[in-house]
Amino acid sequence: MKPRGALRKTAVLRWQAGKFSRSRPDSLAVEEPLELRLSWGPPEQAQTRSLITTLRTPGADYELALGWLFSEGLIQSAQDVVKMTYCLGKNKLEQQYNILQIRLQPGLLPDLSRMERSSVSHGGCGLCGKREIEQLQQHLKPDFTSDFPAVQPELILNLPLQARPLQALFERSGGVHAAALFNLSGELLSLQEDIGRHNAVDKLIGAALIAGQVPLREQILFLSGRAGFELIQKSLQASLPIVVSVGAPSSLALELAQSYGQTLIGFLREEGFNLYSGQERLQLIE
Repeated sequence: MKPRGALRKTAVLRWQAGKFSRSRPDSLAVEEPLELRLSWGPPEQAQTRSLITTLRTPGADYELALGWLFSEGLIQSAQDVVKMTYCLGKNKLEQQYNILQIRLQPGLLPDLSRMERSSVSHGGCGLCGKREIEQLQQHLKPDFTSDFPAVQPELILNLPLQARPLQALFERSGGVHAAALFNLSGELLSLQEDIGRHNAVDKLIGAALIAGQVPLREQILFLSGRAGFELIQKSLQASLPIVVSVGAPSSLALELAQSYGQTLIGFLREEGFNLYSGQERLQLIE
């Protein structure tokens, strides 16, 4: 079985000016499942557990896996993982690119009790939200720098202008989200795309782990969509001090950002943006 690409072409009928006509093939973003299986313990007594199956756009699967494991607190660095391999099919001859086997260092025992949190629906009832944040605060300790330089608002306005030329999958399909990292000078450092906004962030953090760049205490996270609770949680795990989203944040995302003093910006447009929390990291001119 060959690895699948990120795009797939399909024939379409176009309705326009009162009639159907055949148009050129349309490019669709590929959406396929990826199961993450974790193995740990001595080789002769190794334990294996299926952790999650996510729907993702193929590409940067290793980065996605590392980013997800880090965001869930199961690893602290890329060195915690010995190897990652795609599982073989029933005939044991071909790899199945939708199942990824992850092997931890022999002496590392993952705390899987926190996996129960992943099954909680984040629809937004207040009591559940407060309990969720309280549970996170027991282990989520972002390493923010105390002497963070104030960022000019004009730098924030320029982020989507730099990200858009690198959103190749979105340009061809219109069906994926992007997550990007910028430094405090507004320079684009890396960008990932995926049909799932959470996957795009996991891929981005995973790539940073491989490069040995985490914690990301002097970088800005840019999101092409909205900022939900889990995206803020992932950003805090990576110690990202500023999150900028084109869309709106959710109420629970804002509560989480505020509880850690993170700067959260939303509704980013050419003419301006909304600053929801952490105003001390921006140069304010009233």
